[in-house]
Amino acid sequence: MLLLVIIAGNFVYGWTAPGPLERETSIVIKSGSSITSAAELLEKEGVVKSADAFVNRAKIFGVTSTIKAGEFIIPARASNAAILDILTGGKTVQRMVTIPEGWPSIMVYERLMANEQLSGEVTVPDEGSVLPDSYAFERNESRAAVLKRMQDAMSKTIDELWPNRSTTTVVKSPEEAVTLASIVEKETALKSELRMVAGVYSNRIRQGMMLQADPTIIYPITKGKPLGRRIRQSEIADVNDYNTYAMVGLPKGPIANPSRAAIEAVLNPQETKSLFFVADGKGGHVFADTLQEHNANVEKWYAIRRQRGEM
Repeated sequence: MLLLVIIAGNFVYGWTAPGPLERETSIVIKSGSSITSAAELLEKEGVVKSADAFVNRAKIFGVTSTIKAGEFIIPARASNAAILDILTGGKTVQRMVTIPEGWPSIMVYERLMANEQLSGEVTVPDEGSVLPDSYAFERNESRAAVLKRMQDAMSKTIDELWPNRSTTTVVKSPEEAVTLASIVEKETALKSELRMVAGVYSNRIRQGMMLQADPTIIYPITKGKPLGRRIRQSEIADVNDYNTYAMVGLPKGPIANPSRAAIEAVLNPQETKSLFFVADGKGGHVFADTLQEHNANVEKWYAIRRQRGEM
């Protein structure tokens, strides 16, 4: 009888006693894994001493929850009971991939492909199809699945914003909204300026003026990546489907992936008479209603650049 008591005591103690794991580690449980296959992985990784003992104790102690798939953090010295709570609780490790506002699709592609914690292949997504944001993913999740969440988020945003557009917007379709928003996004880094820049470009479109947006010159050259040098006169004069110095109206498509705020700005632009803007030397822009005012502002900007040794 005493022997049975000792055996039973050891069995119970083995369920709650500290485990062999010396330092915190992560374990990835594949979809469809059983408690047996999970236990075998735990033994292989040194998380439990015996897969069979782990399974037997789990059955005896009446565990009914199923093992969840995903990546889990197992603390050092975690007991069998604590490990099973973690694996059945479903609290997986959430990793994040961030797409900055105004990034072109080629850079979205490169970020996804460079992340070694993702799996599988993707192609460069359509320009303007990704909503810039931070997205959670699990280790070994497919890149295609993460990209789909990014694109679904953009589609959802457009579906939400388009019906509430202002009567003052100049865009005639969601596609045009994303295209103009991508230009606005690339022209200013200040959220406070988005609607004003959108207002200027809206005025230009209404009056049949060229948009003359520098980022549209760069896009055909680098696919939206930084040019790394000044724009050449030959590039300003180049006639293509994107260069708004050589055409009236919008380019044939987006030049980047715009933020929700930039899309909102295009759909509800600032009411203004301004037709021009130039950098103010402080991270923002100064706006002008007339070419004469604009030229004076440009001279001030050139003076700032000369003082900085940039010209």
